[in-house]
Amino acid sequence: MNNKISYLLNTVRSVHRYSSVLTPKSSATTRKHILWIGRYRDPLRNVNFRKLLLNILPSLHGSSLRFVSQKADVYSTGAEALVSEKASQSSLEVEKPDDSGSFKAAVDHSDPFFTSLRKCSCPCDALDLAAEAAVSIKHYTNSLTTAWRLFKNLSEEQQRYEKQLIFEHPAFVKLCQQLLRDARRMMRGDLVFSLHALVSLGVPQNTLLVQTLVRVCQEKLNQLDNRCISVLATTLAGMDKDKNVSALQAGLQLLVEQRISSIRDIFILQNLMKCLGKDAPVFLKKKLEMAVVREIDGLTFLNALRMFLALAAMNYCSLPILNPCSKKIQENVHDVPFRQLILILEACHTLQYRNVKLFSALADYVISTAYLWDKRQIILFLSACETLGFQPTELLDIFAEKVIEDPDFLNLKNLLIVLRVYSRLNHVPRVQKHLFFETLHSCLNKCLPQISNTELLKAVYSLGILGYLPHHALDELLQKDSKDELILPDDLKEQNTVMLRCVKTCMELDSPSFTKPTFVLTENLSSLVSLNLRKAQEALIELLGDENMFRQNVRLPYRYHIDFEISMDSDRKKVLPIVATDDHPDSRVQRLAFLFAPASAFCLGTTHPQGKLAMKKRHLKKLGYHVILIQNKMFQEMKNEDAVEFLKRKIYSEDAFSFPEAIVQDNN
Repeated sequence: MNNKISYLLNTVRSVHRYSSVLTPKSSATTRKHILWIGRYRDPLRNVNFRKLLLNILPSLHGSSLRFVSQKADVYSTGAEALVSEKASQSSLEVEKPDDSGSFKAAVDHSDPFFTSLRKCSCPCDALDLAAEAAVSIKHYTNSLTTAWRLFKNLSEEQQRYEKQLIFEHPAFVKLCQQLLRDARRMMRGDLVFSLHALVSLGVPQNTLLVQTLVRVCQEKLNQLDNRCISVLATTLAGMDKDKNVSALQAGLQLLVEQRISSIRDIFILQNLMKCLGKDAPVFLKKKLEMAVVREIDGLTFLNALRMFLALAAMNYCSLPILNPCSKKIQENVHDVPFRQLILILEACHTLQYRNVKLFSALADYVISTAYLWDKRQIILFLSACETLGFQPTELLDIFAEKVIEDPDFLNLKNLLIVLRVYSRLNHVPRVQKHLFFETLHSCLNKCLPQISNTELLKAVYSLGILGYLPHHALDELLQKDSKDELILPDDLKEQNTVMLRCVKTCMELDSPSFTKPTFVLTENLSSLVSLNLRKAQEALIELLGDENMFRQNVRLPYRYHIDFEISMDSDRKKVLPIVATDDHPDSRVQRLAFLFAPASAFCLGTTHPQGKLAMKKRHLKKLGYHVILIQNKMFQEMKNEDAVEFLKRKIYSEDAFSFPEAIVQDNN
């Protein structure tokens, strides 16, 4: 049966070669249509093929080795960093990667074999050529790497079927036999690129062939040049840990440490950073950083993009690298593909790198080309901004208009993302805000039959933070709560309890029927203040003259807490002693609540409070307080006399002094 299949495939290929003279249709397309006739089968499940692949030439190793076969998917190698310079004693020359991220092998153009190899349009064409004309190990290795390069450029669906053809191709088995036979005689380039191609194509790692190549790489490790080291690092990053792989990785790390000062190519440095990853020792990360900084002046736009991803893979925030890369991206922002926009923002989140100028440039670019993007793409961008705490105000307004115009694209998943983004960033559209909330409410009502309890709670919670009560969804939520249907596992219980309590607080305080109380019961938690509020306490004592003129650590109803409370007369001319206001409650007395919040409670680079803090401010106002928000980090950086003067203006001025709304805080 297998012979018949092989005969059929060879016949198809022969027919294709004959027909290609008359028509430009590619063999990949032809085979795709043919394969659609039959049912796809995983070639690794074929017993005869598996036996052959797992035990290729066992006599070379003295005994027949048996391995457990495994199904292996196609790896995404990430081999973006290959060098262009020629290397002595190498049988392979490598160009820098193309846009697809794959590499190309440049060889002797005078050899007719390589001229024919360059004309191959699909992986099996390269294998056919190897079967017909390969006479040296160099021919075999380049046929394999060409097959991988062509395979890499196919779509995911095409790769599934092409992989079956490759593994069942008679020339592939012969090629594997040849590689195993000549493994220890290979040149260093042939060795590492063959291993890279086999692993990337999905050949199981526990096969005799792959394990042999790994062992030979161990033996020849000191002979590898910088380019081969880069490719080998990429290959190992895509392999599972086993005894041989771990030993080779350890040796490779030592070799990189020795060679790092001699590496000048930015592509190799980037690739090593990505492949060594976050587990690399700190001293090695520092050495890689210094090597990149040496070459930073020659940084190109593409290098800048890739450097963000390399640093994120290594989980190493290097400002001497990130700041120049950020500047280069800002200068060429219109050349950034959409996927790269998201990856840059995700890398910044991983590295905890906050650069308002960079984020603003990316947001401005999306705004200027918003008509080109799909709404779902804009959702992804806004979600990435939300994780950074960055509020692209104009883009949020533009997207709100798109939601109002066409809400049908909002499925449950997208709706939850939109609610989370707008609530955390505390963004209410400047125009048609009521229509925007009604549109979201309507979309939520449509999703109620399919929504889970946790998703329903998150949706109502998000709208509650924005001050909007979705009555129908709220009724549904309260019914589930009354029936104890919101009880969740322990890992979610505390979080959901907090959200549910917040929803119930919003129901009461944000209700139109709620009226400001004439007296609010308060409680002093402690006379001691935390270290980060000690400076504020001392400034208030110096300004007001006595600790009895203010409260500290005050607890209010609804589990709210304020750092300091001051009572003033109705004209805000005079601060009243706390004891006097407690003994004789007076509705004309104005109560000031000071909240010293961390920078993370505000949108990045501004004094615009994020959702939870904004909701707290809104609710304290409902309870009769005039709320003064202060970024504690900025306050701590003030001189003592400036801090006193700042609080004085906050207390006695109706137009309370505030920090500029857009304070740029770059990591310079």
